[in-house]
Amino acid sequence: MYDKPLPIVDPDTAPYWDAAREHRLLIKRCADCGRCHFYPRELCPHCHSDAVAWHEARGTGSIYSFTIARRGAGPAFQADAPYVVAVVQLDEGPRMMTNIVGCPPDDVRIGQRVTVAYEDVTPEISLPKFRLAEGA
Repeated sequence: MYDKPLPIVDPDTAPYWDAAREHRLLIKRCADCGRCHFYPRELCPHCHSDAVAWHEARGTGSIYSFTIARRGAGPAFQADAPYVVAVVQLDEGPRMMTNIVGCPPDDVRIGQRVTVAYEDVTPEISLPKFRLAEGA
């Protein structure tokens, strides 16, 4: 049983969560200015156009910033500590907050290349997290 908070899936974010369950990373891209953005929203934050559509991201990027949580953010996260909370800059441009998994927290550095890895937490929800890329 998964005892951590789960995302709220609504009609606007359902395509994102459906793709995550299939281990695919979707972000929104604007047809007018061509820029991608994350988190999913109905207007482009760059040019305010409503001509946005889902786009499959490569799932690669680099660590823009991070912190190591040495104490869990509440009882449900205590057993995970220490863990890395990071901002990853996707190769498509947008940044997303996530976790870096699969390595000791002290091995994480700004600028390292990462690739998406999914944690299947329930039959309906898979959370995109990131691992250090080969050779990072």
